[in-house]
Amino acid sequence: MSEPFLIGENMTGGYGPVDILHGCTIAVEKGEIAVIVGPNGAGKSTAMKAVFGMLGLRGGHVKLQGEDITTLSPQDRVAKGMAFVPQTSNIFTSMTVEENLEMGAFLRRDDIAGTMAQVYDLFPILKEKRHQAAGELSGGQRQQVAVGRALMTRPSVLMLDEPTAGVSPIVMDELFDRIIEVARQGISILMVEQNARQALEIAHKGYVLVQGANRFTDTGQALMQDPEVRRSFLGG
Repeated sequence: MSEPFLIGENMTGGYGPVDILHGCTIAVEKGEIAVIVGPNGAGKSTAMKAVFGMLGLRGGHVKLQGEDITTLSPQDRVAKGMAFVPQTSNIFTSMTVEENLEMGAFLRRDDIAGTMAQVYDLFPILKEKRHQAAGELSGGQRQQVAVGRALMTRPSVLMLDEPTAGVSPIVMDELFDRIIEVARQGISILMVEQNARQALEIAHKGYVLVQGANRFTDTGQALMQDPEVRRSFLGG
């Protein structure tokens, strides 16, 4: 059986001497959506940061397309095709929407106009507001800028930490629709999400973490139908 496109396998680590992750494994296939859910303090964002290289591992490894990238810095992982959108402080508020997108392409030496057009196709409101300061946008529009900026790197993997935090249900549905569209372009999506039920509905693969370890791993649909998952993590 071939290895997943991206995998953080048996990851153990944390901040300082305290381990937050305990043998945790997270993987995503090419063009698929993998979602990490679980209670507060379960280590969801920590697992994401470990995969992106923002956290030193004491055990386990991270591989992208079969290549061991465990020791690479986040910057080097971006150069390999990974993009990470943090939950907060993920845009330059004083810059215009278009300037934010241009900042996303800082590593590129080729013409970025085609990618910019793709981002505007995906998020039409951003094209409309491209000359407006990003800080003046609504929460949902700011998230679109953050995701758009990450897409400007032309990633093979897009990692999203709580992309729908603090937005209305309507905006959440719209963001999830856009995330599905991104995956259809062949980009792998790995995201941490508090809205577990809605996230699992669009997920090819779901990971339920508890205290930094895998509690349940299955397809999104199977987890939605699992009585114990429903009772413990989805509100019945």
